[in-house]
Amino acid sequence: MPAINFFEEDIAFKLKNKTVVRKWITGAVAAEGFKLEELNYIFCSDSYLLQINQQYLDHDTYTDIVTFDNSEEEGVIVSDIFISIDRIRENAAKFGVTDVHELHRVMIHGALHLLGYKDKSAADKKKMTSKEDFYLEKRDF
Repeated sequence: MPAINFFEEDIAFKLKNKTVVRKWITGAVAAEGFKLEELNYIFCSDSYLLQINQQYLDHDTYTDIVTFDNSEEEGVIVSDIFISIDRIRENAAKFGVTDVHELHRVMIHGALHLLGYKDKSAADKKKMTSKEDFYLEKRDF
């Protein structure tokens, strides 16, 4: 049975519509031909995610998301995805979207990385953004 779990570290944050979000993410993973075994979203602060970034990736910058692929089998998703709610709120204001919309974009962004999508080159970023938009339109909420 696939599991999508939601946790909070060092912040008070509760994701709304958890059941619908689980169905949405599970559907996206299945549509891309992958099997979802376990996906943990950990919501945290900027400072918490900065420490993760420094400790595990040797990056000294703030970011909205860090995705760890813990899969041992190709085509099977096992992952921990850390998301800064501080960054989500700031970026939502900057881009003129709701906090929920920006959060969902970042959540699907992390899942897409696990499905093999990249975002380092301009062409890869364009493809990633297109996939994010595609799956954001598939939400039932």
